[in-house]
Amino acid sequence: MCSCVRSSRALSPVLLPRLLLPQTGFRLASRGLWTSPQCLGVSGDSQLLPLPSQARVVICGGGIVGTSVAYHLAKLGWTDIVLLEQGRLGAGTTRLCAGIVSVAKPISIECQMANYSNSLYQQLEEETGVKTGYVKTGSLCLAQNQDRFISLKRLASRLKVMGISCNIIKPKEVAKLHPLVNIHDLVGALHLPGDAVVSPPEVNHALAVAAAGQGVQILERTTVQQVLVEKGHVMAVETDRGSIECEYFVNCAGQWAYELGQASEIKVSVPLHGCEHFYLLTKPLQEPLSPNTPVVVDMDGRIYARPWQGGLLSGGFEKNPKPIFTEGRNQLEIQNMQEDWDHFEPMLSALLRRMPGLESAEIHQLVNCPESFTPDMRCLMGQTPGVSGYYVLAGMNSSGLAFAGGAGKYLAEWMSYGYPTANVWPLDIKRFGNLQSSRTFLRHRVMEVMPLLYELKVPRWDFQTGRQLRTSPLYDRLDTQGARWMEKHGFERPKYFVPPGKDLLSLDQSKTFYKPDWFDIVGAEVKCCKEAVCVIDMSSFTKFELTSTGDQALELLQHLCANDLDVPVGHIVHTGMLNERGGYENDCSVVRLSKNSFFIISPTDQQVHCWSWIKKHMPNDPHLHLEDVSWKYTALNLIGPRAMDVLAELSYVSMTPDHFPSMFCKEMSVGYANGIRVMSMTHTGEPGFMLYIPIEYALHVYNEVMSVGQKYGIRNAGYYALRSLRIEKFFAFWGQDLDAFTTPLECGREFRVKFDKDTDFLGREALLQQRQDGASRRFVMLVLDDHDTELDLWPWWGEPIYRNSLLAGTTTSSAYSYTLERHVCLGFVSPPPSPEGLPTPITPDFINRGDYEVDIAGQRYPAKAKLYPFSSLFTQQKRRKDDMELSNLQGK
Repeated sequence: MCSCVRSSRALSPVLLPRLLLPQTGFRLASRGLWTSPQCLGVSGDSQLLPLPSQARVVICGGGIVGTSVAYHLAKLGWTDIVLLEQGRLGAGTTRLCAGIVSVAKPISIECQMANYSNSLYQQLEEETGVKTGYVKTGSLCLAQNQDRFISLKRLASRLKVMGISCNIIKPKEVAKLHPLVNIHDLVGALHLPGDAVVSPPEVNHALAVAAAGQGVQILERTTVQQVLVEKGHVMAVETDRGSIECEYFVNCAGQWAYELGQASEIKVSVPLHGCEHFYLLTKPLQEPLSPNTPVVVDMDGRIYARPWQGGLLSGGFEKNPKPIFTEGRNQLEIQNMQEDWDHFEPMLSALLRRMPGLESAEIHQLVNCPESFTPDMRCLMGQTPGVSGYYVLAGMNSSGLAFAGGAGKYLAEWMSYGYPTANVWPLDIKRFGNLQSSRTFLRHRVMEVMPLLYELKVPRWDFQTGRQLRTSPLYDRLDTQGARWMEKHGFERPKYFVPPGKDLLSLDQSKTFYKPDWFDIVGAEVKCCKEAVCVIDMSSFTKFELTSTGDQALELLQHLCANDLDVPVGHIVHTGMLNERGGYENDCSVVRLSKNSFFIISPTDQQVHCWSWIKKHMPNDPHLHLEDVSWKYTALNLIGPRAMDVLAELSYVSMTPDHFPSMFCKEMSVGYANGIRVMSMTHTGEPGFMLYIPIEYALHVYNEVMSVGQKYGIRNAGYYALRSLRIEKFFAFWGQDLDAFTTPLECGREFRVKFDKDTDFLGREALLQQRQDGASRRFVMLVLDDHDTELDLWPWWGEPIYRNSLLAGTTTSSAYSYTLERHVCLGFVSPPPSPEGLPTPITPDFINRGDYEVDIAGQRYPAKAKLYPFSSLFTQQKRRKDDMELSNLQGK
């Protein structure tokens, strides 16, 4: 089976291995892939060991993810842990994993997890005495074009903030670091010297040995059949060998996590789907590759390559992936799947272009193994919303080895303390609902997700599959008027509206880190919001109604919310729902509809999270009722100074501030429709109204508003205009600027905390302590200077902030302010820690006296920082314009 891969004219690179390799299936042990260790000595023959009748926690899945959770729980002092594996330990995806540990990940929390995993795997051998195959190789992320190079520079800036060593290098330096890489078409690369490779089964073995050494029972050949639930809490786990009573269950079943969730007594949604993943193994090269040769990641070529036993291991993420197990077939272990050289051919060709010296390499084998992918390319972590005590850690999107250490640590912290020590909201399983559990949706979405792992993702890109799942009643109407759509939590939302005559195709295909093609369109919508009136369909907002027969609803909200909800009927209160640390679990607007009835409005992606948070703290009282009414109401945002004229004409009621004060709600008629909840707020700081319309009246009210509004210059607008307006007014948004570690005192919202009331709300003690000690970071607004909107790279989010040339924080969101005619960034800054390493309280003086810069892909731009909106700048800008116009007139 010593075939040669030769890129010759007579024979294609793929034909030769098909002709010369044996047609029989391979055996891993005999062919020397990852050799799975003899079964540990942690369980012996599990069929002979008795199944315990009870445990504190049962973990399902003996791959590297499950063993990591067991290891970290044991490290935190947990006892009475049982880990169950339906086959042999590590015999699933872990056995076939490519073994690369890289910190080059799309979002910060993933970089943190991978960085921790790297450190953990490095010291495991010393801790356990088990060889892990750890070699610090470093890695090279290549760029074949300027856009990819920009994305790598942005990543490098973010990694440096986290203290991770990395360098942007030239093609000639790539050639010095890797003897095989063809650099003729490269524009540069990112070098990560700390990246490593390991033997995944051996790391899995080491974690299991360490866990077993601390009392964890590991039982193989034991299949979990279902999780039994009583009164919404995990009660026991049923296996093919009997039942185990337990308090906690952790689903680390990898490929089978979806099926296991569906098999439980109460169905648990674990949205992931399997795809085939291919990689090639060569025999040792004529000049064997050194074990510490850097890993190469060529995203533009869709391939990766690492040293392997003197040869090379190379795989990739093709454009046409092959989903598997859609029918839910459950196997004890992942059997060797068929080689498919035709399918692998594009990646093989890309490998030979990148490393032409491999033409004479002998192929060892082509490995076909399954990987599980999620709807948004991020793993699934945390407690499920429907069942208390049921945790999930799965859906690793081909990064299971890199994430397993850090993810296991964070999940163990979550189970121990009630929260992890980092913001894991981007990975929280509660970001999805049951609507993402459709097998058809998952199959179609993962066919898009897998290629996207190596696709260039410019800011504000959108998924193309699984769309039009949740739509407003106005969707078709808005679509015919030129709406371009984005998706949030499965809901279609308008980004902007393309005017007649514009090239729709070019806008849809526009990809850039610079000024986007929609710039002028959004600018016109913003101008209309400020000078006339715009309509934005905001139906996707999460909407709950909390009612009670007595004071139960008010008492619950007073406990959950930082702001005072004991307000007169009709008043609207902006408030945070805080955790015990004083951080935001939710940021919402609450309307008191009647003495014992409240309307709660939250961000779109808070639908599952907010529901479970309220339910978690809600007493079991039949007189208290929470209902999700998101689908019952269409929400229209009328923004602009003429909004009151439009509504006054439609309702025959005066809408002036004297008759309709700010932050007030009235139920009234609009056109022929009644029961419309009209609220004097817009979520932007601009004048206007939110209309919450019973869904059956939505089209009528929209048509009436647009018809009457014609004389006032009305037009449709989208979320991009809304973003620009809210950012220039310094409005923080949950999930972008605010998270579970951000307190009201850190973002200038102390005025929304009822310190003066004798009410014990969640987070009160933490906030009182922080008020006494002083906050160590502060939310600021930065306006860029010397930044050319036309020619310079734009800030999008996640850019480092420097104060007096020292790193001080990062941006959390940004937008172009059409009013200031400059970019505005929002973000957090902190003073340097004290000499003892303790946080230093931040002061207004510290912020006001600093010279600030924002780092965009390695280039720093000066910025002005403020703790309040730049209202004075708005006035100055207008005065400057008026002066210029006057001087122009005088000069004519």
